Amino acid sequence: MIEVSHLTKKYGSNCAVSDLSVTIQDGQIYGFLGPNGAGKSTTMNMITGYLAPTSGEVKVDGHDIVKEPEAAKRGIGYLPEVPPLYPEMTVEEYLRFAAELKKIPASQRKAAVDSVIETAKLSDVRKKLISNLSKGYKQRAGLAQALLGDPRIVILDEPTVGLDPKQVIEMRELILRLKEKHTVILSSHILSEVSAVCDQILIISKGKLVASDTPDGLREKMEDSTCLKLSVRGPQDGLEALLKAQEGIERYELTEAPEGEAHASIWEKPGEDARETLFFALAENRMPILELTRRQESLEDIFLQLTQENAQQDGQPQETQETVQQDGQPQEAQEGEADESDL
Repeated sequence: MIEVSHLTKKYGSNCAVSDLSVTIQDGQIYGFLGPNGAGKSTTMNMITGYLAPTSGEVKVDGHDIVKEPEAAKRGIGYLPEVPPLYPEMTVEEYLRFAAELKKIPASQRKAAVDSVIETAKLSDVRKKLISNLSKGYKQRAGLAQALLGDPRIVILDEPTVGLDPKQVIEMRELILRLKEKHTVILSSHILSEVSAVCDQILIISKGKLVASDTPDGLREKMEDSTCLKLSVRGPQDGLEALLKAQEGIERYELTEAPEGEAHASIWEKPGEDARETLFFALAENRMPILELTRRQESLEDIFLQLTQENAQQDGQPQETQETVQQDGQPQEAQEGEADESDL
């Protein structure tokens, strides 16, 4: 449905999207996941033709978005992060206006408007002014506009931002129903949202695609790299020397511990189980084990690991990376940090 090849967008010396390539298949829900400022909205704006890329190309159903914009955009329904609503109109008036803009034949407009009103569950507010709607209903009105004309591709930029928990659940259910007739692309920095509705996850960090897989596929890739939490009685330098000598350990991190104790997070090599050898090595060195537990990497761990690794490769200090949103509430940007809306 969509082929993105070596897509790059620069604003002066700032590279918002860097050499991004991805193929979007028909009949699935794709999630662009990344922290604020990662390049998600910029990528979506280029896919929809709202922004021209600095280099690279986007083809929608075989049509180049720059060279054949009308043909390419005809198959796309787009809901920006801020829905393009007219508050002085009623929901029905707005959708009729949008249907006219989309060149839906006059004889088909009423049926088209009625259909999207039903799909978005707007029947109770169709005669109400948009200015009097709640945030959730405004999002639904924006989504109904995106569905007009029955586009094969529906692109949603942060569709649940600012919604309360009940509205978030309702929006997720609506997105899942869209899969029956549409290919859906949505962006988010809420892990629970992406894992709940998406068939494929595309993780973006600092404008680069750092992972592309199903939610289960991402977890499976990390299954052989489980994390051990170790606490022992003894000196930290002694524990570090012991861990360095273990062949089954891929890497480790010493963590803060009370005086007289040493704590570490340990990642085993794929296929290895380091617990038994650690037990005997610690016993030989007279370092009693206070805790030794194995924890499977979660989707949150994978996200943070991938985005932090990419930041370190770019020379970005790890602590300046924003943490991923897990509770549906917006994270505050770091002071002086550029957001996509500032570009």
